[in-house]
Order: sequence, then structure tokens, then C-alpha cells
Amino acid sequence: MSHALRGPMLSFSADPSTAGQGAYEYLEDGLLVVENGRITQMGDAARLLPTLPEDTAIDHYPGKLIMPGFIDLHIHYPQTQVIASYGAQLLEWLEKYTFVEELKYSDPAHAAAGASFFLDELLRNGTTTAAVYCTVSPGSVEAFFAQSHRRNTRMIAGKVLMDRNAPPGLRDTPRQGYDDSRALIEKWHGRGRQLYAVTPRFAVTSTEAQLEAAGTLKREFPDTYLQTHISENRAEIAEVARLFPWSRSYTHVYDRFGLLGDKTLLGHCVHLTEPEMQRLWETATVAALCPTSNLFIGSGLFDLASLHRAERPVRTGFGTDVGGGTSYSMLQTAAEAYKVMQLQGQNLPALEAFHTITRGNANALDLGDKIGRLAPGYEADIIVLDPLATPPMQHRMATAAGNLQETLFVLMTLGDDRAIHRTYVAGKSVGA
Repeated sequence: MSHALRGPMLSFSADPSTAGQGAYEYLEDGLLVVENGRITQMGDAARLLPTLPEDTAIDHYPGKLIMPGFIDLHIHYPQTQVIASYGAQLLEWLEKYTFVEELKYSDPAHAAAGASFFLDELLRNGTTTAAVYCTVSPGSVEAFFAQSHRRNTRMIAGKVLMDRNAPPGLRDTPRQGYDDSRALIEKWHGRGRQLYAVTPRFAVTSTEAQLEAAGTLKREFPDTYLQTHISENRAEIAEVARLFPWSRSYTHVYDRFGLLGDKTLLGHCVHLTEPEMQRLWETATVAALCPTSNLFIGSGLFDLASLHRAERPVRTGFGTDVGGGTSYSMLQTAAEAYKVMQLQGQNLPALEAFHTITRGNANALDLGDKIGRLAPGYEADIIVLDPLATPPMQHRMATAAGNLQETLFVLMTLGDDRAIHRTYVAGKSVGA
């Protein structure tokens, strides 16, 4: 059985910062047909409606905006009760709040409940794909993938690797981390819509032996992802230099163990040097920028213009980084990115922001042929946005109606979970 969605639609085929108006397709009255979880047709409603069988169910959304589901490049599912923890910077924050909560995820029931809340909250905020950190416990990964598989969401996740500088209950060994990760990859990577990421937390909590084991896993399973943190906080950078005295930079530590590459996601990238940015460009490594977290924990302001320098543009995208980040909403994440850039004399047009959190982030994950776009053949992860979701938005939209870029900027600046009118996963409506 097929069904259809009708209403204003926006989808990107390229980056508006380079391709201009040719980067996107906007239909004032579009029709999108879904069969077996995939989009089969998209175009003007007037043209496609006469071609549909008479009994086709149509979800009609006049006055709304239909888009691909949002994509989050960096988030921690065990940190749903760490969000909004007061008054610490990164290393203290980990010790005081994060590790305390992550210890609880060795309990299968707690992990399952946490994964269920987390995934429901993502979908409520219009996020249909995310790159997710679990904990050191393999059971936390099992719980996450089981809940995601049940919802049929396309998720990327992995067991955290930590063999030092963490509480005993959150440490593994290089051998144990390798064995647990390998078993999880063999069970879950490519099962349904689930994908695996080898996940050393960061260089501070992994020995050279463990980083070598992570590199071995990546070589043995080259189609998996690798995710970790880098250059979030100046004290962290100094600690990495102390722990790896042979290194030329934080990036050099990961590079030495073969952890950079086109399926590597490096969270934060706030304080990279020019040689480090050059190396990320050379290896096609992705910088996952997390503005609400960087502001909340006091880490610093990422410099997007430097990352995008014309002679060596680094691949970038946005992540929420819950629980250091303060919102599950990619709309609020884009709004904070705009403010961070304003503080540095840069700018973030709304079209570029919406491209980033849909097709741009899909391309960063090498999933640009599957998600992040409304087009035939793509997986039908779709959201419906409401530009009139709150009284302030209604009041502002009285002067913006009919202008796409203003409408997007209102959604991005004033929007949050209330602006997500409906979420579809593989063509099926989820939630309220």
C-alpha cells in the first residue's frame, strides 16, 4: 500500500553556500508518495494527484513545511539525566556528572528505559538519524540497538572504549574492548537500519594499546564508522599532550593509530591548529560541531570559516552533544551555531543551516544516497514543521509569510520541539 504527503516541501540537492538557488527544490503545494518505507514520487500536487489510485491515503499539511528528518552527528544517549548539570567545565563535568550516570547503564533495565526515552525524544524533536555514544557496557549498546531496531530508525552507535582515567566500573581493557566491539559489529552493523561506530571516548581515557585496537577494528571492518572527541577544551588538550609526549598535536594522536578517514566523526574541533585542519581535509575526516555544548561547558567558539577555508575545506556538520548540549532540537542547535558565528563576525544563512542538518549531515555520514533528501528512492524519514507553532512565531510570521528564507530563519531561531508537527520513520507516522 502506498500513501502520500501533501503540502509545502523543501529539499536540498547541493550546498546553498556554493550552488545558490539551484541547491534546493521548494514546492508550494507538493505531493510525495511513499511505498514500503521509500519515496517513489515527488512533484507538484496538481501534476501527481490525477495519477494516484483513488483509494490512496493522503496526509495533507497546508501551511506547514515538509522536509527530510533532521540528522544529529554527535550525541550521548546515557546522558539524558546529565543535561542541565550546573557549573563545571569538561574534565570536571565528566567526573562529577557524566561518569556517575553512565555507571548505571550496566543495568539492562535502566539501559532499555534510557534508550527508549532517548529515541522517543529524538523523534519528538524531528531527528530521525543520529551518531550515538553508548557506555563501556556492551549491554548499553544492545539496549540501544534493540530499541532502535524496534522503531526502525536509522541509527549509528557504538560501545565506548575507555581503559584509563575513569572509574573502575567504566573501564575495559584493550582486549575486552576489541572483543566486545567486534561481537557487537557482527551482530548489529547492517542489521535492519542499524550501523556501528567504533567509539574510543577520547585520547584522555584510552591508552596507546586501546587506540591501536580501535584502529585494528576499523581496518577489519572498513565500512563501520569511528567517532570520538577532539580539541573541545584547552585543559583537555594539555592533558593529551602530557599523556602522549611524542605527539605533535591532538590530531596526530588519532592519526598515528589510523583513526582518521572519511567515516570518522570528530566531536567539537574547537581549538584545532592550522596543521590539524589541513590533516582533517587530507583524510576527509568530519568535524562535528556542537555549539550548545561548547557554550554551556565553556569550551569555546568553533571557527567555521577557518574550517571551510577554500584551499582545504574540512567536512563539517552539527551535533547536539546532549548531555553537555542543552537541547535535543537541531533547530536550537542551528540557532546557537548562528550566534557563535555572529560573535566571530561570521554568518549562517537559514538555507545553509537547514541544508546542514538534513542533506549536509547525511553527506557527512556517507549516507547522502539514502537519507537527508526528499526524492524518489530515498528512505522516507520525513518531518512536518509548523512555522506557527507558538504565539511568538505566529506574531513574527505575520511579517514573514510567503518568504521562504524568513520562514526558515523564524523556525531556526524561535523553533524547538513544538515546531515539529509530525515525524515519519520509513514512511510511518510516529508519536502524537
